[in-house]
Amino acid sequence: MVGPSQRSGGCCAALALAVSVAWAAEPQPGAPRLSELSLEELGNIEITSVSKRAERLSEAPASVFVITAEDIRRSGATSLPEALRLAPNLQVARISSSFHAVTSRGFNGNLANKLLVLIDGRSVYTPLFGGVFWDAQQLPLQDVERIEVISGPAGTLWGVNAVNGVINVITRPASQTPGSELSAGTGNRERMVSVRQGLDLGGSGGEGKNDGAGQRPLRLWARHITEQRTRTLLGESAGDRAHVEQAGARTDWSLAGGDSLMAQAQLYRGRREPPIPGAVEVPGRPLEVGQTTYSGGHVLARWDHRLGGGGSLSVQGYLDRTERRLGYHDRLDTADLQLQHALAPTSRHAVVWGMQVRRDTDRFSGPTLQMLPPLLRQMSYSLFGQDEVTLRDDLKLTLGARAEHNAYTGMEYLPSARLAWQAAPTQLLWAAASRTVRSPTRLDRDLLNPGVPPSPAAPTGVPTVTGSSGFNGEVARVLELGWRGQPWTDTSASATLYRADYEGLRSAEITGPASAQLVNGLKGRVQGLETWGSWQAQPNWRLHAGASRMWQHLRVSPGYADLSNQLGLTEGANPSWQWMLRSQLDLPRRTELDVTLRGVSRLELPAVPAYTALDLRLGWRPSANVEWSLTLQNLLDAGHGEFGPAATRTEIGRSAFLQLVLRHEAP
Repeated sequence: MVGPSQRSGGCCAALALAVSVAWAAEPQPGAPRLSELSLEELGNIEITSVSKRAERLSEAPASVFVITAEDIRRSGATSLPEALRLAPNLQVARISSSFHAVTSRGFNGNLANKLLVLIDGRSVYTPLFGGVFWDAQQLPLQDVERIEVISGPAGTLWGVNAVNGVINVITRPASQTPGSELSAGTGNRERMVSVRQGLDLGGSGGEGKNDGAGQRPLRLWARHITEQRTRTLLGESAGDRAHVEQAGARTDWSLAGGDSLMAQAQLYRGRREPPIPGAVEVPGRPLEVGQTTYSGGHVLARWDHRLGGGGSLSVQGYLDRTERRLGYHDRLDTADLQLQHALAPTSRHAVVWGMQVRRDTDRFSGPTLQMLPPLLRQMSYSLFGQDEVTLRDDLKLTLGARAEHNAYTGMEYLPSARLAWQAAPTQLLWAAASRTVRSPTRLDRDLLNPGVPPSPAAPTGVPTVTGSSGFNGEVARVLELGWRGQPWTDTSASATLYRADYEGLRSAEITGPASAQLVNGLKGRVQGLETWGSWQAQPNWRLHAGASRMWQHLRVSPGYADLSNQLGLTEGANPSWQWMLRSQLDLPRRTELDVTLRGVSRLELPAVPAYTALDLRLGWRPSANVEWSLTLQNLLDAGHGEFGPAATRTEIGRSAFLQLVLRHEAP
């Protein structure tokens, strides 16, 4: 039966689409351009994540989706995970006000560990569990130039943990953000204020330009976010009201000979009220969580040097500290140094090779949950190389390999091969075969979570869960077949078929009457289809669509029993399908209307019903330096869950967010 909220939501969707069609039927004279780039120009955007060198998106032999700055602005997103919903090759689920589960091609969860996330070349995964604390990855989205999202293995170039994909967030150079900007927004779900100041430290280039030596632009920024408390399915407080403060700086120097130097720094701190019991997932005994606090910062520098013959040399280093109190106290210090060299020894070869050294120092303590030893220093190092061979003008073969050493399993080898055929000037067919690895983490090896004896509240008790000194890396062997092209000048599309065979997936094995251990007890296959496309219906109207379908066939490895049903929990946390439609329409008088309709299938375990969500954004630019926007989200129902058990998961309800952006250009 269709409820009143669904009927009203359907009316909203129909009305929004009707308005879009009516306005787009006759392009309005003097209307602002929908985008600075046409679909053909978008296909020619240079990306770096697929080959670690600049190449056109249309020629990249991988399942890669690019979220542009214009996409982010017109989505109304206020956080990085919400902006990632724009990528049809990702699964994004909101757990609470600031916690998200983000993955690609399955294995989702708040401990998801098969997706590598980079921000300006800095890896933000934690060796504690191999995933990302998304609440700490806040940054001013208006400073993001683009987000490159690769679904599929990328271990050859990016290392272990890039098993199912890479998210590469690239922010704007300081030269592109001159002048001042103030952004403020308020709504029933969050409040935010952000300030940015662009400065010129001197030099011959001048403000806002990026050609010639001697430029010294500097960007300073700060922001404060308050996230409102959400409610569970039962109407109880989820205990997730949060406050975050951040400040950062970036400078980009143009040096003699075409060299460049980039340096950036950031500090942040956040606090969140105590969540309801059971809201924080760890293997075994539920974690007793009080008020959560987290803080950290980093400094990063990168030097790029041009070489003769089109070659380049890049050196990057960063120091990073993160600290979190969440029913435990964890402090991680990271030092990372990378070198990369690109060259073209002959006209038919494009080679890139490099090396990386990383040192992590982790200090962990807790009243119940423990990591043994509490203090752990780890060193990892790697060497990689890749050669793109031009077999014919329309046929290229890319061969690559990486050798990476980690403290747990020693040396891991990550080879890959890609074949790309330019069947027509605007049609690319490609195939790939890869082997990649997720290395063990402290959770896999060092965990000690003491159990709870039987009691009236828990008649069976909770077993003690420990890591295993014999836990090995999880291995994936992946085959991919893809197509990307422009069938017509006003249409672009992409489609990828994949099959991934996994070995040594994590499970929990019962080892005694009151004990369990994390082991490599699962294996299996995941297959799927990813597809998306765009259509320029009118000069002022652009439509986007995307969908994915996934089939999971996991099983228990011989010699294991999986009495804790980790197989069901692993498979059940992922939707079998999802889809999305987006409409971007320019209206008269510098007004914009953006509509997003998306659907996600149900999750089996913990059970989460399927849902459809409708978001609207109305933007108005009365002048070049003033922008108003009103974003309405989740209009189709009063609330729906996206991830987690019914007792603790947040019900995502309707929300409104009003934002004002003021800019002052430098003279």
